[in-house]
Amino acid sequence: MAKKYILADKFFYADSTKGRGYLEVQDDKFGKFYEELPDPSVEVIDYSGKWLAPGFVDIHIHGFNGVDVMDNNWEDVITTMSESLLSCGVTSFLPTTLTAEYELLKEVVKGLGEHYKEAKGAKIQGIYLEGPYFTKEYKGAQNPLYMRSPSVEEFHKWQKAAYGLIKKIAVAPELPGAYDFINQVVQEGVVVALGHSNATFNEAKCAVDAGASVWVHAYNGMRGLTHREPGMVGAVMSQKHTYAELICDGHHVHPNAAQILLNAVGHDHVALITDCMRAGGMPEGHYTLGEFDVEVKNGAARLLSGNLAGSVLQLKDAVKNVVDWELATSEEAIMMASLIPAISCKINERCGKIFTSRAADFVVLNPDMTLLATYLDGNLRYKNDQ
Repeated sequence: MAKKYILADKFFYADSTKGRGYLEVQDDKFGKFYEELPDPSVEVIDYSGKWLAPGFVDIHIHGFNGVDVMDNNWEDVITTMSESLLSCGVTSFLPTTLTAEYELLKEVVKGLGEHYKEAKGAKIQGIYLEGPYFTKEYKGAQNPLYMRSPSVEEFHKWQKAAYGLIKKIAVAPELPGAYDFINQVVQEGVVVALGHSNATFNEAKCAVDAGASVWVHAYNGMRGLTHREPGMVGAVMSQKHTYAELICDGHHVHPNAAQILLNAVGHDHVALITDCMRAGGMPEGHYTLGEFDVEVKNGAARLLSGNLAGSVLQLKDAVKNVVDWELATSEEAIMMASLIPAISCKINERCGKIFTSRAADFVVLNPDMTLLATYLDGNLRYKNDQ
């Protein structure tokens, strides 16, 4: 049985932070933590002066390195995208779709459902359907031609095609039949997120009462907060036991607005996401998101109208940003990019924390929160040589 020890100055566990020591990795899984080297004959990988944390979990990502989930090319998703995400510190992710016609969505989820286990890079832990059950008032970069009211029958066809891999779906709660839809799919083990919506505070609250538990990119694509109608943003900040996705690229949400949200709900209820599109990891220029043309300039992806169209954010940079902006400690930032996203999508039994006998998926960080290395199943898969 292959065994090795990882030496580092700090280890980020789910419930505590451990100081300098040795983490055992055996048979590609996490073992015990030791303050002193238990067996000098075993190989030691020395990361003195560095920090070790669980691999990041991106639960809302449309594409990366030239690939888009909606290209309907599962080979690109499980090769190019999966492999490239290791450079972002991501070891698990949910390929995320866009609002589209029924047949295209069915083909996309079918390809992923049939082949996701073939991914050799970041692990596909499920599929996230972002749409098509949205409202046109807050369409964002989603195509309003395909937006419609939710249908359990339609969803069941997608889920069957995906071999049950759909773990999360987003819905605008003000649409006819939304509450019944939410209640039904939640009973089937699917997480429901609320977004791209003009819902009032009460409509959003009723959706939470029906079982919804996640907010799609908080602040963006939803009715804002006023003193007479708290709106969907007000619901994000006040509904207990829900989780808010948050894009911390400096374009989608002002750092002070992010701080207000964190003050309201706590770091343990905010999941850092990227909402990244195909231009992530690529040079600035012209790209597509679904059926729309997008220009990437000055670190932001925008439709020709000027509206934001996803992002080019990498999760490792979101983690660093919230620390640099003094919105979170290093411990809180790592939790927001690993454990909390996993919990919010109910995949935390497979990823999101360092835990004995779990796959040894982890990242090595410099004390300034830059990424040094990414390990998958205990094996070095990416190293930043800069």
